[in-house]
Amino acid sequence: MFRFGKRQARGATGALADFYRVPVPGPSTPLPEVPFLAVDIETTGLDPARDSVLSIGWVAIDSFLIDASTSGYCVVNADVHRGAGSGERRPVGGVGHSATIHGLTDDDIAAGMPPADALRMLLKALAGRVLLAHYSAIERDFLSLACKRHFGAGLDVPTVDTFALERRHMERMGTYPRGEDLRLPRVRERYILPAYSSHNALTDALACAELFLAQAAHGKGTTLKAVLER
Repeated sequence: MFRFGKRQARGATGALADFYRVPVPGPSTPLPEVPFLAVDIETTGLDPARDSVLSIGWVAIDSFLIDASTSGYCVVNADVHRGAGSGERRPVGGVGHSATIHGLTDDDIAAGMPPADALRMLLKALAGRVLLAHYSAIERDFLSLACKRHFGAGLDVPTVDTFALERRHMERMGTYPRGEDLRLPRVRERYILPAYSSHNALTDALACAELFLAQAAHGKGTTLKAVLER
């Protein structure tokens, strides 16, 4: 979890070192003044040690307005990393069955951007902002490990999780979530937001941004501290 103060920048190089030079909003910052970046990633699976990031999408929120001109999307070429339990580097295999979810083929991935270049783009967009995601553990764990591989240190960034905000809200209301209750499309439906196709990283980032603004309008918190991931 992010801690305010000096961030864990030791060992960071390149784009990550540049990212850490930009200060982030303090915990008492009123929510409308907090610059957010809604981020979504698509991956080959759920294990950062074995699976790979295939695409990244993002869009900024400033003054509680989504700025479509800030949106970014990239398909990421298959990374190379250490296999679990081995000391040898190995290329990640094809997208396999995950293609039925995100729709990206092996050819799409082969034509994609090198991972380090994709991270540079994302870190430039994220500098000075709060990361916003739905079930942020996926983005946090995959992106932090990727930063460590390519830029020498993990990603340490204040994070707001729309999944966690909705879970806390439902629990306070005595309506304990079950099964699909906290999936992004189901939560958006409860806030009367339009239905989007899922599992495109940019579309899901936009969907998350819209959901957060709806949650904020329903009084989920007035300062950054009130909504930060716990």
